[in-house]
Amino acid sequence: MTDKFLKSLSFIFHPLFMPLLGVIFYFSKTPRFVAPDVVKAKLISLFILTILLPILLYFFLKVLGKVKSFYLTTTKERVYPLLLNCIINLIIIQRILPPTESIELYFFFLGILISSMTCLMLAIMKFKASIHLIGISGLTMFFIALSVHFSINIVGTLSVMTLVLGAVATSRLHVKAHVAVELVVGFFIGVLPQLILIPYWL
Repeated sequence: MTDKFLKSLSFIFHPLFMPLLGVIFYFSKTPRFVAPDVVKAKLISLFILTILLPILLYFFLKVLGKVKSFYLTTTKERVYPLLLNCIINLIIIQRILPPTESIELYFFFLGILISSMTCLMLAIMKFKASIHLIGISGLTMFFIALSVHFSINIVGTLSVMTLVLGAVATSRLHVKAHVAVELVVGFFIGVLPQLILIPYWL
């Protein structure tokens, strides 16, 4: 039972879901009025770009023989998916979430782009940082920044995120997807870009 639970965490808290979760959380907490139609359009666009498109591109890369499994177990398999993810995030910050519309989300995705580029460079250098930890730690840092920015109390949410972060790290170790140093590096790759960019919008 414990084995299945730990393995399931890797799917439930997959990195693909983290950007969209950040946007949903932002729209649920922002004190600014945003027309429901605008919110809906943004969420649909981001769902397509951050979840559906990467899945379709994965199957395309698999057909081409560039990746072998959904887990991207080797650094070589990670290069093309990470490169495409960088391009997708660049499109998002230029077309979907420009700074003139939402400065917070713009810098959130800019941080994601920096994290993805860093992870890509490390993959090229044969180092496999944990993308799961990058996603969750970056999202948690964004939540913390929003709580300060909007002066809201989200202690419960942050407590849950901390537990999830620890559980996912345990899961990745349990399935032998990473060693400890790869998890630690992934954590900092996720947190630091968000932290460094905070002064530009907070």
